Amino acid sequence: MSMAKEPVKYCVVDAFTESAFKGNPAAVCFLEEDRDEEWLQAVAAEFNISETCYLTRIAESHHGSSNPRFRLRWFTPVAEVKLCGHATLAAAHTLFSAGLVDADVIEFETLSGVLTAKKIPAINITSASDLQNGEAQDRFYIELDFPVDPITEFSFDECTSQLSGALDGASIIDVKRTQIGDDLIVVATSGKAVSELQPQFDAIVKFPGRGIIVSGIAPPGSGFDFYSRFFCPKLGINEDPVCGSAHCALASYWSKKLGKCDFNAYQASPRGGVLNIHLDEQIQRVLLRGKAVTVMEGCVLV
Repeated sequence: MSMAKEPVKYCVVDAFTESAFKGNPAAVCFLEEDRDEEWLQAVAAEFNISETCYLTRIAESHHGSSNPRFRLRWFTPVAEVKLCGHATLAAAHTLFSAGLVDADVIEFETLSGVLTAKKIPAINITSASDLQNGEAQDRFYIELDFPVDPITEFSFDECTSQLSGALDGASIIDVKRTQIGDDLIVVATSGKAVSELQPQFDAIVKFPGRGIIVSGIAPPGSGFDFYSRFFCPKLGINEDPVCGSAHCALASYWSKKLGKCDFNAYQASPRGGVLNIHLDEQIQRVLLRGKAVTVMEGCVLV
């Protein structure tokens, strides 16, 4: 394992929230030099939160874009992943907030291609602060431009009862599979059912694919279109507090069901999180908008 010549600065950021200790935490580490895979994974395991990401600035002469560009990699406590929405939002929030970029758009080179993050003025997300149970503060939003995760059919007749059992006996009305994330989307009868179910992780880990996204129509008057939760014990994350990449598939699914392309979404995990979403069907992109809060700063000393 390589030894760092200099301490590695990091921030812990709560993403898709405007209140500390809500949303989804991510550790954002700034690399001045390359680190080997073993070190990257060991640090992610040490943080032991849903995602640790690593930023490396790319010299302008190496990419030819007018926007600042960074290499970005994402690690759970047990594995590297190809796409992570909340850690990308956390990385962009850190760069914007700390004044490390002199622009409103940042580009990230990732395993999912070049992704952009844009700093935008506050937009109205109904009931966000009410559901977060914290003091709303006037922070800017960050808009992520991600690829749609296409929905494919999944033959679930044979395993409906097992799926229901893994999800606390929830009534299931539809099951799909996501192409990029390789997750199952399980649609429950209501957002209330999504909020209340008690997942059985020993059972969830036995299903095909990476994890299980559970979703349902939001309660009337909530200010949201749909609720969701994401369970991914195979990657060391029993429940991901807010999963941006899952919404790249959910936007596609609910667009067909609700006949619209703009959504307010609530991730009904114990921490809770809010996403404002626009689906561009023509170019197959999803714009994910959310806020973030920096809660810690420090250095990795080894």
